[in-house]
Amino acid sequence: MEVTNTFLYTLATRYIYYILLVSLGILSACSNVQKVVSSKSEPPSFGPQAIKLRILDSETKYQRFIGFALYDQQLDSMVVAHNADKYFVPASNTKLFTFYASLKMLGDSIPALKYFVTGDSLLFWGTGDPSFLHMDLKNVTAYEFLKNRKEKLYYITAPFASTAFAPNWSWDDYNYYYQPERSIFPIYGNVVKFTNKAKPYSITPTTFKSNVSVVAGQQTSQTAILRDWRTNNFTYFPKSAAPDFSMEVPFITSAELTVKLLADTLKRPVKLVKRTVPKGGKVLLGLPADSVYKRMLQVSDNLFAEQLMVLSSGTKSDTLSVEKGIQFALKTYLADLPDAPVWVDGSGLSTINLCTPRTIIALLQKLQNERSHNRLLPLLATGGRPGTFRNIYKAPVPFVFGKSGTLAHVHNHSGYLLTKSGKTLLFSFMNNNYKVASSVIRDEMERIITEIHEKY
Repeated sequence: MEVTNTFLYTLATRYIYYILLVSLGILSACSNVQKVVSSKSEPPSFGPQAIKLRILDSETKYQRFIGFALYDQQLDSMVVAHNADKYFVPASNTKLFTFYASLKMLGDSIPALKYFVTGDSLLFWGTGDPSFLHMDLKNVTAYEFLKNRKEKLYYITAPFASTAFAPNWSWDDYNYYYQPERSIFPIYGNVVKFTNKAKPYSITPTTFKSNVSVVAGQQTSQTAILRDWRTNNFTYFPKSAAPDFSMEVPFITSAELTVKLLADTLKRPVKLVKRTVPKGGKVLLGLPADSVYKRMLQVSDNLFAEQLMVLSSGTKSDTLSVEKGIQFALKTYLADLPDAPVWVDGSGLSTINLCTPRTIIALLQKLQNERSHNRLLPLLATGGRPGTFRNIYKAPVPFVFGKSGTLAHVHNHSGYLLTKSGKTLLFSFMNNNYKVASSVIRDEMERIITEIHEKY
C-alpha cells in the first residue's frame, strides 16, 4: 500500500510540474510576442551609444581622424565624446576664438581710425579696421570724415608688429581672394576686383588699371587673372574668364600705396609722413561691431578675422599686432579652457593652429555667457541661409548655427544644434587627414547632425 501511494504521489507531482512548465512556456511566448510587437510599434531610442556608433562607422568608412564632442545643456554633461581631448587643425573654427576675444576687448563700435589736429593739419593713422571702402559693406564713415575735413591730410604709419602673411600660410595662395595681406589701414578689402561688365574687363579700384596686361591669344592660365608674385602687376586671360566672370585678387600693401589709393578716392591730396604717432589722438568710431562679426562668421572672411585681432591689440598698446592680441586673450580670458589651444592667427588659415573638440565646447559656452541666444545665433552661419551653411542643414526653421572650417584634408563644423525635442546641444565635429573630397565629409557631418536633430 505504501508503494502504491508513493507511486501516485510521484505521478501527481510530475503532472503538476509539467503543467507549470507548459504554463511558463506559454507566458514566455506571449512575452516574446509582446516584445516583438513593441519593437515594431516603438522605435528604439537614439541615445549616446547610437550616436557614437554613427561616428565610429563614419570614421572607418573614410579612413579619417574624427574628433567629436556633443554637450547637452539640460543635462549639463557631455553626451558623446570621441577623441574630444585630441588636438585637431581647426581651420576657420579658429574664428570662434577671434570672435570671443573681440567681444571681450572691443566695444560696440569698430574704431575706424585715429587722428590728431594741429593747426591746419590733420594727422591720421590706421587702427586695423577692414571696412574702409569695402566693396560689400559700403561703409563710408571714415571716407566722409576725411573727404570733408578742411585741414590738410597727413597719413602716419602706426607701429605694426605683424607680417602680411601669418606663419605657415600657403605662399602660393597669394593670388586668391581668401588670402589678402594683413595691414594697418586696409582699403577696398586689400583686393582688386575684376569683372566682365565692361569690355575687355572692369576694375576696382581703377588705380590699378595701368598695371594690367591682357593676353588675348592662346590660353596660358587656369585662372582669368594672375598677379605677379612680388609686384602689383596683373595679367588678364580672357579665354579663361567665364561669362559671368568676377574675381578678387589681393594686392601687395604698403604705406605709399595706401596714400595713393586714399588720394585717388578722396579726390584730394594726402601726404605720407614718417613720424611717431602723436599722443592724445582721438578715435573716430565706424561700423557697429556686430556687422563686422557677422561678416567674419557667416562668409568666413579671413581679412576681417585677422584685422579684428589687430583692432583688439590696439586696445592694449599703440603697437598693432595680431600675435599680441592673441597672447593677451589667451592669458586673460581663455586660461581656463580644458586644453590650451595653439593659436597663431585670427582666421585659421595657418595649419599650425591646434585645438581639441572639448575646448571648442567650452568656448561655445563662454560665448553664451557673453551674449543671449537672440543676439548670438544671428551672427553665426545658419543652416540653409546665406553663408557657409547655405547649402546644408536646410529646414523651414533653422536648427544649426555655427562655424565651418576647411583647409586641405581638414573640414570641421562646430556650433549650436537645436533638436526637435526642444534641446539645445553644443557640438564640435572635427575631421582631419582624409583623402576624399571635402564635400563627402561635409555630407557625412550633415547626415549625422541632422539625425541627432531629429531623434535625440
